[in-house]
Order: sequence, then C-alpha cells, then structure tokens
Amino acid sequence: MASVTYDHVDKKFGDNHVLKDLNLAIDDKEFLVLVGPSGCGKSTALRCLAGLEEITSGRIFIGSRDVTNVAPKDRDIAMVFQSYALYPHMSVYDNMAFGLKLRKMPKAEIDRRVKEAAEILGISHLLQRKPKQLSGGQRQRVAVGRAIVREPAVFLFDEPLSNLDAKLRVQTRAEISKLHQRLKTTFIYVTHDQVEAMTMATRIAVMKDGVLQQLDTPQNLYERPGNIFVAGFIGSPSMNFFDAKLVRSNGGLMVDCGAFAVKVPDEKRSIYQDYIGKQVVLGIRPEDIHDPDFMPAGIHASQVEALVEVTELMGNETYLYLKSGDKSYVARVDPRNRSRVGDRVPVALNMDNMHLFDKHTEAAIR
Repeated sequence: MASVTYDHVDKKFGDNHVLKDLNLAIDDKEFLVLVGPSGCGKSTALRCLAGLEEITSGRIFIGSRDVTNVAPKDRDIAMVFQSYALYPHMSVYDNMAFGLKLRKMPKAEIDRRVKEAAEILGISHLLQRKPKQLSGGQRQRVAVGRAIVREPAVFLFDEPLSNLDAKLRVQTRAEISKLHQRLKTTFIYVTHDQVEAMTMATRIAVMKDGVLQQLDTPQNLYERPGNIFVAGFIGSPSMNFFDAKLVRSNGGLMVDCGAFAVKVPDEKRSIYQDYIGKQVVLGIRPEDIHDPDFMPAGIHASQVEALVEVTELMGNETYLYLKSGDKSYVARVDPRNRSRVGDRVPVALNMDNMHLFDKHTEAAIR
C-alpha cells in the first residue's frame, strides 16, 4: 500500500509531447481515475508509472521511493490491461499462479493466494477451465485475479472494461469498486468514459493534450468545473454552452445570448462585476433546463422559448433537442413532458446552477 507522486513528469515521443509537466499526488488507498479523450496522455502516464515507458524528465515516486529508474518488476505494482492477455493453453488457476511461480514462491503460498483471489472475485468454480471456455466478463475477472495474487502496493487499470458489453460493463465496474473497498489498496484507473470515472473514483484527474486540467472529487468536478473543457467533458449529456455578453439591465445583470437573455440571480451579481460588458460563455447543464410545468420549487428560473427538433424518451426522463434562434442545446426534462417535434415550447433555465466562463482563457469565473 502506497501513495504515488508524479513530480514534473514530461514524456516525449520524438517531437510529440505527450505529457507536459505532470504534477500529481495520489494518496495511499485512493481510487484515482485518469480520464480524458483519446490521445490526452492518460495511458502514457500509467505506463510511465508501471515502467513500461521511460520518462523524458521528472521523477515518479511510489511511497517515498523514487522508482524513476527502477525496473518494472521491482516497482511493486500490478497492471490490468484492456486486452485480457491470458495464456490460452493454461487453466484459470495456472494463469493466476504463473507470475508467482516465476518468482519461485512456495506452492502452499501460491495456492493460498490464488484461491483467496478466486473467492473474492467469485470465480472459484472456474479454476480448472481454459480461457476459451469463459465469457468476456469471466476472463476480465481472471485478469484482475492475476493482479490481486501479487498483493502489490498499487493496482493499475488501463481501460479494463472496454471489451465488455454495456450491461456487463456496469456490473464489472461495481465489482471493481467493491474490490477496492475490500483490498484497501491504491487503485489508479484509466478510462475515456466519464461515467466510469464519476461512478468509481474518489478523485478524478481530467487530462487534455498531455496537461492536467483539474484534479478533484467527482461531485466538485461536476458542480465547479475549472474550465470549459472540464465542464463539457464531465456530465452526460454534456453541458450546453452559449456565446454571450454580460450586460446591466434594470439594476440587475443579464446574460445576453443574442437569441435570448437570462437574468443572473442577485446573489451571484458580485462574482461577475468585473465582466460587465465583456464577452463570456454561459454554461447550463441539460438537467438544469426544465419543463415549466414540472419545475423544482424555489429555484431562480429564466424562461426561454424554443423549437423542439428531436425528442428522446428514456423512460425515467426525456431528452429534448432544442433550438432558440441559432442556438442549439439539449434539455433533460420530466418524462411527463408531452412536447413533440416541431412544437414551440417554453423552457426554464435554472440560473442557480449557471456557469460563466472567460471567453478568451476559457477558465471558469469564480
């Protein structure tokens, strides 16, 4: 069990700068998720920690130990990959035991570790089967079991659920979360799926183009994104953005989006005083756009007229794809909404949960 620290880590592949001055401290026993789009550097960061890639500059620590130049086998980590990488000619038992046998561990200890890991993962009845006799979810559990038996200080997961179908992915991510609670070890998990990140992590590190954008708890990332990229990446469907201008009106402040204008709640006015008359970006999440007939009580709402372009009934909610003037956006409304394509309807924006961003720096205005 150990903390992990990236200290000014850079990684280049020729002229391609993949990691740019990465500073990241991961606590002991934490479940940290590295998330971001393809090519953002998240898997490279994991592979550098594992020793599978040599860093260009900087240092990496596991606990207080500098492992920058330590061989992968001596770093006390175990890695689970997107591909299961099981030996097809070996049984589940032998796949899980193979690494321990290479270390010449006593047979009794190997047997104890394999059977204990199999019990944790619910695959005890599969130990004598070959990988071809297993489902995708069972193979992934064997791959996780192979990591567990090593009893490492840090577990590394590189998009381990990508090969599973949607239902099995939900089930397996819950199992991995329970496994973390049971083992009480440091987990570092890479994914491009922000839903996985939100549901599993104690903290999330959001990356873009090799740069760490924000590190925080899932709830804080959702409620207080640091910039437009984080705001748009975290949350599903993603946040709606409107180019706008902040203006005075009747003693208050309005966000003028051109096609419509919405009022800033009075208690938020002091935050935005320095941006009056300037170009900004308004952010509103789909779940903060309501059907006025089914609006939560006690919120500061501004109504906007919109054209319904598409409706998606999801059962417990309805997605409305709307257009006001030249502004297209998505609302996530009560399933009792009866809007149809082509209808012109009023929608209510919950301005208590509005976000404003600097147009030029794209940073959130606090």
